[in-house]
Amino acid sequence: MDSVTSFIIPLAQAAGTDEKIIGGKAAKLAKLNQAGFRTPDGFCITIGAYQQFIRANRLDEKIKFELGRKSFESMRWEEIWDAALRIRSAFQLAEIPIDIKAQILEALEKLGHQKTLVVRSSAPKEDSASASFAGLHESYVGVTGEQGLLEAVRLVWASLWSDAALLYQHELGLDPMRSAMAVVVQELVEENISGVAFGGDPRNPAADQSIIEAVPGLCRDLVDGVLDPDRWILRRSTGEVIEMMAGKRQDTSFSVPLLGSDDLYRIYQALLGIERLFGWLPDTEWTGKEDRFTLLQARPITTAAAQPKDEKAYYLTLRPGEQRLKKLAKKVADELIPQLEAEGEKLAGEDLSRLTDQQLADVIDARQQRFEHWKKIYWDDFIPFAHGVRHLAKYYNDAVQPTDPYEFVGLLKGQSMIATQRNQKVMELAKQIQSQPALRVGLQNLLAEPHKNWQELAHQIEQQSQGKKFLEDFQNLLDHYLDVSFGKERLKNQPLLILKNILEMSGRQQSDVSQKSIENEKADVARLEQKLFDAVGSARQVEAKEALHIGRLSWRLRDDDNLLLGRVESQWLRAIHEGADRLRAAGRLPADVRVNEKASAVIAAALRNPDGGAVIIPVDEEKTVSAVKQPANVKPRQLIGQPAAPGLVSGKVRLIRTPDDLGQFQSGEILVCDAIQPNMTHLVPLASAIIERRGGMLIHGAIIAREMGIACVNGVPDAADILEDGELVTVDGHLGIVTVGAAEFELEGINQI
Repeated sequence: MDSVTSFIIPLAQAAGTDEKIIGGKAAKLAKLNQAGFRTPDGFCITIGAYQQFIRANRLDEKIKFELGRKSFESMRWEEIWDAALRIRSAFQLAEIPIDIKAQILEALEKLGHQKTLVVRSSAPKEDSASASFAGLHESYVGVTGEQGLLEAVRLVWASLWSDAALLYQHELGLDPMRSAMAVVVQELVEENISGVAFGGDPRNPAADQSIIEAVPGLCRDLVDGVLDPDRWILRRSTGEVIEMMAGKRQDTSFSVPLLGSDDLYRIYQALLGIERLFGWLPDTEWTGKEDRFTLLQARPITTAAAQPKDEKAYYLTLRPGEQRLKKLAKKVADELIPQLEAEGEKLAGEDLSRLTDQQLADVIDARQQRFEHWKKIYWDDFIPFAHGVRHLAKYYNDAVQPTDPYEFVGLLKGQSMIATQRNQKVMELAKQIQSQPALRVGLQNLLAEPHKNWQELAHQIEQQSQGKKFLEDFQNLLDHYLDVSFGKERLKNQPLLILKNILEMSGRQQSDVSQKSIENEKADVARLEQKLFDAVGSARQVEAKEALHIGRLSWRLRDDDNLLLGRVESQWLRAIHEGADRLRAAGRLPADVRVNEKASAVIAAALRNPDGGAVIIPVDEEKTVSAVKQPANVKPRQLIGQPAAPGLVSGKVRLIRTPDDLGQFQSGEILVCDAIQPNMTHLVPLASAIIERRGGMLIHGAIIAREMGIACVNGVPDAADILEDGELVTVDGHLGIVTVGAAEFELEGINQI
């Protein structure tokens, strides 16, 4: 087979081959092998194979389509992840050309069909000092058989288009459409001891020290954080051991240090040899001791520390590995969520009216601190744990390889969330009105009258037929489910808005959730579960159940944490409002001035100074911002977003920006907002379609829209600035397009008249 058509190069023969052909990782392994270092046997699948695979399946068109919906700068992380998932699915379903497949399987036969393999990425510039891509491209350990190898190769190729890799390339100013990927296939070397070694200290490159770490078993257990390693710090100039720290592990069979002085010296000498060979301080993975010491890979140490505002560094924390997800699941479910819920209950139960002004001021400050405390936990723990759903998506798609990359969403149905419970209470109140015509007419008449305060209106509702029971249930809804913040306002303080929503909902045809439909939903979930279990096989049942558990818990708690945090924020707002009311009563604050969190410090300071004069509340710029509308003659005819939920609907726009907008929403309107939040999902049943600025197939609006069969297009930039209340639009949830104005078929009809 001549070199022009060969897509396989044995690593033992690859030394000197251009990185543009075999990638950075393969080139370094080949050079190490040529220099006499022991490395695992294997072969490289060239970049030419990747390029032919792309051409044969026209995947370049798919990639351009996915990344061309909008500029990369305007895509949120969720949208990048979605695009990457769809690209990954396309790679999984694509066929490897016959000639490439034949060469891969021939190389496997020479290596040994019975061998267990490691399949690694090897992109050009990967593992270089300027662009390491460390951990961004996929590696698969423990691959067996022909089919397993071919699937792993496709996934390694697809990892070139992962969300993290795309973001990394963008930050480096690289054009992803010019990227390519080679693949390294090696036999898995299984030894009792493995580890990593650094020629310098990654934390302090100027220090005269090297670092060696070791764990029992595979190096993967160290890299993935499964095991805590023994660690040695050596003086780089001499090899002298400066410090040794034993790892904390449950396995007591390794009670003595994993490496002796001879082992440490051997690894130290290897680090020096690699530095001489390549001219840079190495970051290596190794396995085995004595004459079985084997280098698995070597790359330059990357020492650029992530700055506090480094977006890429922060995003990578939102992609926790399997082990961190397990730890987060326990921490979030067993500790943080119960603590957050208990704190909200405690704050809600405190009687603020009995406090002195000084005490109330202290409470305002204390509640702000508690909210900030929980907000930090939200970013540090809750948001990374939300990745559990994405982990489930990847796990399910890798095992099942469905034609629909979002088939896994069906596994999330039936989760008991706070928002679901609240929405059920809202529906029950709507049915209560619907079943009592006299109550419905009475409420309509009362709400049609000029605006009145809630106490007066509540008294009048109580006088209506069946009004007392309705009012009790409505107050229960406010106390237990709507004591949350929305747009820096307390929803509990907006009962009129909520009542209008419920009255509007009562005018729609209500369909009872029958026992049969519940059973059908459970059957659908069970079918998908079995599909997953069949795909992974009996040996991986425990692993699959763990992925399901974490994914479902992540989805449920990611919804609940928003509402529970919103309750703590609401209680902070309650204290601020209590302080504002006292200042109004003292004549120090005008009655028409609205206050929110931005007034917290001013209100607290005024309460501590009873002899002070008039209180000046800082202007809330967010409340005074008015969208700058484009002139009608330049308004775009079509807005492009993501197809988040299928359906084709025409209707009038209703913008939701502030709590006041909630009460204006009418049945059948198209809901346009920044994003559907858990504290506003009770509006969704009224909507005929949804348009969101924020994009992503796993955000609340998209999931709820799909469950309810409502068309949804999200990821539409400036949707709330371009569209206006009452404007006619057509939402195409199949293609992800919003057409502004009359639909084409309506215009055709007009033209024919």
